[in-house]
Amino acid sequence: MSSPEHVVVVGGGLAGAKTVEALRDQGFDGAVTLIAAESELPYERPPLSKGFLAGSEPFDGAVVHPKKWYTEHSIHLRLGEGATAVDPTAHQVTVSDGSRIHYDKLVLATGSVPRTAPFQGADADGVHYLRTHADSEAIKQEFGKGRHLVIIGGGWIGLEVAAAARGASTEVAVIEPSELPLASVIGPEIAKVYAEVHRAHGVDLRTSTSADEILAEDGHVGAVRLEGGETIEADAVVVGIGAVPVVDLAESADLDVDNGVLVDAGLRTSDPDIWAVGDIANQDHPLLGRRIRVEHWATALNQPAVAVTNLLGGDEKYSELPYFFSDQYDLGMEFYGDISSASRLVIRGDLESREFVAFWLDDGSHITAVMNVNVWDVIDAVKPLILAKEVVDPAKVADPDVDYSEL
Repeated sequence: MSSPEHVVVVGGGLAGAKTVEALRDQGFDGAVTLIAAESELPYERPPLSKGFLAGSEPFDGAVVHPKKWYTEHSIHLRLGEGATAVDPTAHQVTVSDGSRIHYDKLVLATGSVPRTAPFQGADADGVHYLRTHADSEAIKQEFGKGRHLVIIGGGWIGLEVAAAARGASTEVAVIEPSELPLASVIGPEIAKVYAEVHRAHGVDLRTSTSADEILAEDGHVGAVRLEGGETIEADAVVVGIGAVPVVDLAESADLDVDNGVLVDAGLRTSDPDIWAVGDIANQDHPLLGRRIRVEHWATALNQPAVAVTNLLGGDEKYSELPYFFSDQYDLGMEFYGDISSASRLVIRGDLESREFVAFWLDDGSHITAVMNVNVWDVIDAVKPLILAKEVVDPAKVADPDVDYSEL
């Protein structure tokens, strides 16, 4: 395959920045253009709900590369100019200013956007979503003693915002339709730990109920009404009810789209000259034997190098399993793997002390996922067992005196 002369990358987040980085790291010396709708340099998003939101980390630490890096590596940056359409026949990307950019190869890294609230009052002043630096800054301004914040949705984003808000002495209520927050993600046993830690820190955690309406006073949030009619005072509301992959460009290019952009194991789309990475990539995963779309930092970090290898003529598969982490109060955790085929949960340590390692095992006693909470240096030790699908002894898995290499 002849080497492309011009590679265009669309998306100003971590995945976009790592794609252009991988192009130069892998020796591509042709033209590279990075198109980003936001006017800021590409940045990582986890700090927006963690350290930056909590006021413990400056935003500069989230920026992937300083501006001079793009200049030194001859990356043409088009910031604040979102792409509006892709013409795969002409190999052109239309930008918001009306100009068209020719590409030989194209990488879509357009990410996702928050799912909007479906009920009345969601357009009132003081209703926030968290996706951008500006969003995080606006939410942070709502914190403070005597302020009342209602968070709709008890997922990772909602709970991390709750922890940051409580750290700033804000009165916080979290509304979650399920019996426990995160139950659908990590199961009821561990979800209970998170529910208890938030309540212990003063969060008014309302489960098994839903928000029915945001009540506004003079156009600004005043309260949230629950489905049963009860109202909760609110100076501000954060809606965290999931995210939606941004696939409008993929659709304009007539790519195969279904819960994201469909890509093969090497992150190729249905068009031989277009790749997709990050939140939007619904990948045919070579280890799991099914499609999976992962909206986590590690995916945006690691997929681009594989896509670039293949874009430049290689044939590599992206085989990493999902990894994510979360920090809430004094509770730090890491997760690696996939629990979809698990039938058993084994705990090493003590749930009550909040220092434990959780293992998910399938019917064949293979570890499919691991989650360490306030215990460290676990993922690297257990990951080989997961990838090799080693049969383990559940009793040894639960025994803290047994080394991971002896499972």
